[in-house]
Amino acid sequence: MSLIPFVFLNTKSGKKEPFLPKDPNSVSIYSCGPTVYNFAHIGNIRSFLFVDILRRSLLLGGYKLNQSMNITDIDDKIINESIKRNISVEEFTKPWTEAFFKDLSTLHVQTLEHYPKATESIEDMVSLVETLQSNGLVYEREGNVYFSIQKFNRYGELSKIDVSGMKSGVRYDADEYEKDDVRDFVLWKNQKTKDEKCWHTRLGTGRPGWHLECSAMIRKIYGSGIDIHTGGIDLLFPHHENEFAQTTGAYPNEVFVGTWLHCEHLLVDGEKMSKSKGNFYTLRDILEKGYDPKIIRFHLISAHYRSKLNFSLTKLEESKVSLDRIQNTIFRLLDTASLWNLIPNDEENLVFSLPELTKLNDDFLNALADDLNVPKALAILHELVRIVNQTLEQTKTETVNLFYNEALRLFFKMNQLFAVFSFEKPETNLDGITEEWILEQIANRKLAKQNKDFVTADNIRKELEKKGILLADTKEGITTWKKAP
Repeated sequence: MSLIPFVFLNTKSGKKEPFLPKDPNSVSIYSCGPTVYNFAHIGNIRSFLFVDILRRSLLLGGYKLNQSMNITDIDDKIINESIKRNISVEEFTKPWTEAFFKDLSTLHVQTLEHYPKATESIEDMVSLVETLQSNGLVYEREGNVYFSIQKFNRYGELSKIDVSGMKSGVRYDADEYEKDDVRDFVLWKNQKTKDEKCWHTRLGTGRPGWHLECSAMIRKIYGSGIDIHTGGIDLLFPHHENEFAQTTGAYPNEVFVGTWLHCEHLLVDGEKMSKSKGNFYTLRDILEKGYDPKIIRFHLISAHYRSKLNFSLTKLEESKVSLDRIQNTIFRLLDTASLWNLIPNDEENLVFSLPELTKLNDDFLNALADDLNVPKALAILHELVRIVNQTLEQTKTETVNLFYNEALRLFFKMNQLFAVFSFEKPETNLDGITEEWILEQIANRKLAKQNKDFVTADNIRKELEKKGILLADTKEGITTWKKAP
């Protein structure tokens, strides 16, 4: 299978650039993962789904991947909470780490090759600081080791932040600090109290600063720079800028990251998510409201990753309607063409012979190759739904049967990206009603509507609803049905 050429908008250059991995047979990708001190909120979830869309798109494009997402299991918040609860850092982070992976599984996020933990990479962090020391880019104060921004003349190159007004020697000890406030950042923190989690190292007794962790774990896994680095736009400064500074400062003759990709913020009802505003949701909050995980995934991946996504329960309902329409078409196609046993597997090289479907397939892949244009890929999916629904009204011929087969395979291929559709025959308890009787009633209703006998048509719908059968009319004039939940 030949590789599909991708184009990404590289945050560092601010331009769309051809994606040119160092080794197309093993594309290296690192994504900033969770700080495991609580459940991930849906803004975090959106960024994790963006990573999944990137992965699935590159796999569809023929690339082999070597992908990582870190687990930050040591930082200020984690230490403070573990001390407050009088338990070890490991005891505190274990259930939150498990909750993170459960969220990923619930939303059908593919498993990556590596999930490094910060606490398992301390020696690599110490080595990185020592390299920076030998390059003259750090200094020590009261047992803490800081990166000197003024000694690194490329600081601000990634985030385009202005460093001209910064004060020399003004330092930040906290793991996180305000956006646009440029100060020297801490690489290694001296132990302040006996209750703090610490390590006895060549740098002294203490622990790493948050910004140091990712640089060290990338080095540990890949040995050098990587092809793609992703994260939420909120991480661009200071976290990713600091990553860039410390890694490039340590290894000035290497390219740290080829392509930087950043996912935009998620809004809730048009506003920034906040507990005080009552619009703060975790995945579990949404699931408890009765929403299917597939609907949540479908909604959260629907916008372009560089666009803000406005989440609301109303928009979630709209996504449910859209997803039901697509799923009903797939079930109708499978049933009409008796294709339940012809489901291709993930590894099958899906080739299409019909020009109409070949074009849809090519357009779909080209949309993904153009900086992960999922909205355009969705439009192509809806066009496939429209064409299939029209064709299902035609008389079965050899050509139509070939169309059915290839259309199913194209749905399946698209689902390798969306991961929300089912191709297995649903178990339906009709409580003694036969499917033939339901289809007969639908045909009678259609005839009544053609004769403008809307009273009869409406009565048929109501009679079906009494028996727990719900009808849905598509804009192509096709009626589908399902058992009420």
